[in-house]
Amino acid sequence: MVVALLFVFTGCDQRSPAPTRLERAKKSAVVNDLDYLKAQRVGREVSSPPWIAHVNAVDLDGDGRLDIVACDTRESTILWLRQVARGRFEETTIAEGMLVPVRVEPADIDGDGDIDLLVASMGEVFPNNDRIGTVFILENDGRQNFTKHAVLERTTRVTDVRAADFNGDGRLDLAVAQFGYDQGEVSWLERVGPWEFRRHVLLDLSGAINIGVADFNGDGRPDIVSNISQQWEEVHYFENDGRGGFSRVRVWGSANEDYGSSGLIVADLNRDGRPDVLFTNGDGFGPAATPGPRPWHGVQWLENVGGGGFRYRRIGNLHGAYGPVAVDLDQDGAMDVVAVAGYADWSNKDREVISLMWFRNDGRMGFEPRVLAMAPKDLITLVAGDFDGDGSPVLVTGGFYVYPPYQNMERILLWRKAGAR
Repeated sequence: MVVALLFVFTGCDQRSPAPTRLERAKKSAVVNDLDYLKAQRVGREVSSPPWIAHVNAVDLDGDGRLDIVACDTRESTILWLRQVARGRFEETTIAEGMLVPVRVEPADIDGDGDIDLLVASMGEVFPNNDRIGTVFILENDGRQNFTKHAVLERTTRVTDVRAADFNGDGRLDLAVAQFGYDQGEVSWLERVGPWEFRRHVLLDLSGAINIGVADFNGDGRPDIVSNISQQWEEVHYFENDGRGGFSRVRVWGSANEDYGSSGLIVADLNRDGRPDVLFTNGDGFGPAATPGPRPWHGVQWLENVGGGGFRYRRIGNLHGAYGPVAVDLDQDGAMDVVAVAGYADWSNKDREVISLMWFRNDGRMGFEPRVLAMAPKDLITLVAGDFDGDGSPVLVTGGFYVYPPYQNMERILLWRKAGAR
């Protein structure tokens, strides 16, 4: 089913019609490409307010068609939206009882040639100091039947997990971000058995949101980056010595305790062969009394200048910014940035609210903001992939609704270029 990109906002009489958000947006200095993408609902329709914390793109069954895996946080399940034919998806639940999952990542942990799934489970979405977090591995039997392994339990709330061989022993280890609440950590889990890991804490601070893994200094070893929210609002870089030892550097930080760190990925944004760090700040549930947007919300990147050094660069403003991705959306050879927006003051009818923003790269690392959608509201997760098999990027978003008004809601949407099949 194809859903409209735009929803009509009313509340005025016929004698003196007030401008809609769309009309106000068209008068804005920001470029609007509201007809550039069209949205298709995939999976179940919306019933109660959905909590889709994460979507990812992976060909889970190896049939050559890209699928979607997602975390349904409200139902504590991992979903597989299998692409059974071009543009047609069938939804199944592949794991239950996942204790509030918020991240799902592919990795062949057991080295048998099929794709297993790593799951970060918080145990509770809202603030909680209990040790209720879990790291799960879903072992794939090759026929997409999954066995659940809890490899780290009864720990502070887990928000992200990634796989890499950090100590050079030929086995995949895990890097873990743990938000906790008053307590949290960044750590790596050393593989010591088929489903057994030994934990090494790298940073003892609350508020870790994401983990990124890449060889940042060019020495052939996987390093780690993580963004830390709460009152810290920092990005830390952990340089690997190749034997499981890490040196830590705080590469960026804000003095604003309400900065609202919300997402981080690794991408070679300027295509110089060095992985950069792309991150958003858009969390509107900080220390301020009223949830909502902040004037400093937006998107930025840390340019990798070599030797473990990074240079901060602002990309652009976006109220409620979440879920950044780097993708050449218009296929002009320059890497663009797309981000979604959540909790951006939808109750204020006089404020222009954007839900999907494209920062178009001019080829010289200048980014022009272009509005792609003004609904649905409260999108917090985004992924890009070649779902149609034609080389053109397609976007997938997930909605997470924990704050009113509960309207203009969607669960999982696939966005492709207008006019494309």
